Amino acid sequence: MVYISSWQDFQEAAESLYERSPKNTRYCVKWRGSEGKLVLKITDDTTCIKFKTYSSVFLNRFEALNLSLMQKMQNRRPVPRSTIAVPLVAENTAQSVQDPSAATTSVSAGGAAGGGVKKKKPKKKK
Repeated sequence: MVYISSWQDFQEAAESLYERSPKNTRYCVKWRGSEGKLVLKITDDTTCIKFKTYSSVFLNRFEALNLSLMQKMQNRRPVPRSTIAVPLVAENTAQSVQDPSAATTSVSAGGAAGGGVKKKKPKKKK
């Protein structure tokens, strides 16, 4: 088991290890809150790569690595931002301009489906 000291080297080695043998590669994350230590381990039973840090600076990089590996594991490509940001309001206003006689229904946001606030149960008296 080899600890790699550079994050960039670890990330490149981890992604190339997964690309070489995606069916056998395992990814393990260990967090020890008492010590503030994060250990990442990637292995394919022949090669084992580890990265250890005590710094919180690596958390954003760790999230980026997780996202990259999960996309590869799901065989998905990142969706371009332009297709995600389709305004829903513009579609509704265009529909009302084209056909003013169309009936519209509104749903109140106070219900359970609308994300309303659930009441807490009172404490039992002794």
